[in-house]
Amino acid sequence: MKSPSVKDKGPLSTRGDQRYYAHFSELSFVYEGKMEEVPIRPPDISVQGMFIQTGQPFPEGTVLKVRFRLARSHHEVHVRAEVRYCLPGVGVGVEFIDISPADRQAIESELHDAEVSAPMF
Repeated sequence: MKSPSVKDKGPLSTRGDQRYYAHFSELSFVYEGKMEEVPIRPPDISVQGMFIQTGQPFPEGTVLKVRFRLARSHHEVHVRAEVRYCLPGVGVGVEFIDISPADRQAIESELHDAEVSAPMF
């Protein structure tokens, strides 16, 4: 049986990786080329990208600088991400386009640990 932390892939999804709801601290992103931070709510994440809940729309192709700290390991991730789709008033799906091997490994470990520790029903 699937863990409740795993987000089901909906009909709009074509991604190959499962997404996990995660609780991050210090999560922020900025529109590349701008200086203002955009208010957001906690995202779901995979090794390839994340869905960020924000009321601010961004066109597909927009590059964002994303920064967040993983909840379990407290590893701080800095990554460039490209908006792949936008649900106006809901949020944006982004793909990581410039991520260090250390940040990728930290996310993989975090997701593995979350899956292993999730309660079975």
